[in-house]
Amino acid sequence: MCGIAGWLSYSQNLETQRDTLQRMTETMALRGPDAGGLWIDGPVGLGHRRLSIIDLEGGRQPMTAMHGGPREVAAITYSGEVYNFRELRTELQRLGHQFKTRSDTEVVLRAYVEWGEAFVERLNGMYAFAIWDLRSQELLLIRDRMGVKPLYYFPAADGVVFGSEPKALLANPLVPRKVRADGLREILEMVKTPGHAVFDGMREVMPGEIVRINRQGLGRRHYWKLQAREHEHTLDETIRHTRDLLEDIVDRQIVADVPLCSLLSGGLDSSIITALASKKLLAAGKENIRSFSVDFVDHGSGFTGDAVRGTPDAPFVRDLVEMIRSSHQEIVLDSRELADPALRAQIVRALDLPPAFWGDMWPSLYRLFQEVRKHSTVALSGESADEVFGGYRWFHDPEAIQADTFPWLTSVTGKYFDGKTLFDPGLLTQLDMHNFLRDSYTQAIAEAPVLPGESAVDQRMRQMSYVNLTRFVQTLLDRKDRMSMAVGLEVRVPFCDHRLVEYAFNIPWAMKAFDGREKSILRAATRDLLPESISERVKSPYPSTQDPAYEQALRDALAAIQADRNAPVTPLLDSGRIQQTLAKPLGSVSPMYERMGMELAVGLNTWLNEYDVSLEL
Repeated sequence: MCGIAGWLSYSQNLETQRDTLQRMTETMALRGPDAGGLWIDGPVGLGHRRLSIIDLEGGRQPMTAMHGGPREVAAITYSGEVYNFRELRTELQRLGHQFKTRSDTEVVLRAYVEWGEAFVERLNGMYAFAIWDLRSQELLLIRDRMGVKPLYYFPAADGVVFGSEPKALLANPLVPRKVRADGLREILEMVKTPGHAVFDGMREVMPGEIVRINRQGLGRRHYWKLQAREHEHTLDETIRHTRDLLEDIVDRQIVADVPLCSLLSGGLDSSIITALASKKLLAAGKENIRSFSVDFVDHGSGFTGDAVRGTPDAPFVRDLVEMIRSSHQEIVLDSRELADPALRAQIVRALDLPPAFWGDMWPSLYRLFQEVRKHSTVALSGESADEVFGGYRWFHDPEAIQADTFPWLTSVTGKYFDGKTLFDPGLLTQLDMHNFLRDSYTQAIAEAPVLPGESAVDQRMRQMSYVNLTRFVQTLLDRKDRMSMAVGLEVRVPFCDHRLVEYAFNIPWAMKAFDGREKSILRAATRDLLPESISERVKSPYPSTQDPAYEQALRDALAAIQADRNAPVTPLLDSGRIQQTLAKPLGSVSPMYERMGMELAVGLNTWLNEYDVSLEL
């Protein structure tokens, strides 16, 4: 896992811009703490920061390849993991390719040399990379099918600027630190428009997309999209095939030349991945999986269930650890530290945006990953199973299913994602947030594939799955990527394997929820791996602190903004609403949703300060 950056400018020799390219590359140092490299050839410069995972001595980047003679024909700067690189390497060797390293990077580069642009359809993994073809003088920007790894670009008059994160682009003077109304709308609403980046003129390579830049301009095409297909398996066959896919996926994703671990919450999804990894490692005669969980000081003894989170994680974590005998460590966090302004600034710098939703989950993830990184370089996660198999409550709530908006923004759960409560109503009217949300939803539904002859129920549930897999999951993947890579930890997400996603997407809803439970197929396919307590456990989100000390620290930060006339976020806020919020007794604000307004106001102020952003609304 790594960080990449680069610049293509057909009108100049970028050797004269080496310092700028170096600055762009160094912004990715946290993503790649182990090594760095810069490669310049006339109009193009490729930068790379490396987190060594496979072939620790080899695999340095940017990497070039020769073919049919002594001249280099292609160069790559690459971030991610291709899990089927060993099979591809064998196939390429049969075709006459000789390899200098054991890295998946060289396999990806030589696959391009052999098969051209079509090579990407052969890849299984999470990745984002740029390939410069010295023969055609063209640049390709390519992102994995599910968008696990990020890649941003800024079209210029004579080329493009690109990088793993916006900060790499912002280090180039061509890219303005400007945000217009469309960007602010994306910050204020829990809607992630594919391809959209908050900074003006900047775009994100979409999941499953290839962006090609040459002297004629910039072109884009999708090499992968979710498609509607007939599901031909019986229920028993579906359960068995799901299990077979999971076995193969985990087998591929435990490959690493560095310490590997699993993130264990005690929920169904992370427990499945942890149990499968344990099984695979022990069968191969290797050391059992190391697992990590998170909790808060005094959380276990003082936990109070609510409508979203009914049970604490710790008892379920213990059940799985006792069953599989993993080497387990519980990371216990102090809630008071999570509201530290210095930590908030670190998170903003890692994200390049304000941490708009989920509040304390950003700093708790960051601290968790910091501790995990002391022991492991690669972690497996159960993220995305809810989107793939229909685990969220809105998949099972009639009101959310029938609503003419994103299901997570309906009355049942919408309050948990509303951070606009302290913002000036006049600003929200000016931004026309209602129509923005409506148009975003209409666009998403229009994209959803249709299977001819499908029942109305299956068509609607397919739409529900589609918006979750193309919108909601992207926010979770972004959060996990930025918080983990900020501390040099690679997190792999087996449930994002495109084969599993494609298969589950086309399971009819009646079969997907055959026993009336959420994630019925997944439970049935893995029941033998887990304690009954976990197999039957109701969905519980990532833990949020219930300590009033966190809320008090958040109130203090908001009061400081209220008292500072020069606070950059002040013109966007409603002073009266802030006063009303601060006047409420401590502890009367819900830890899950009423403080979202405080979280967004404080986070946005930190971002505006840290990035010197120009708002042009």
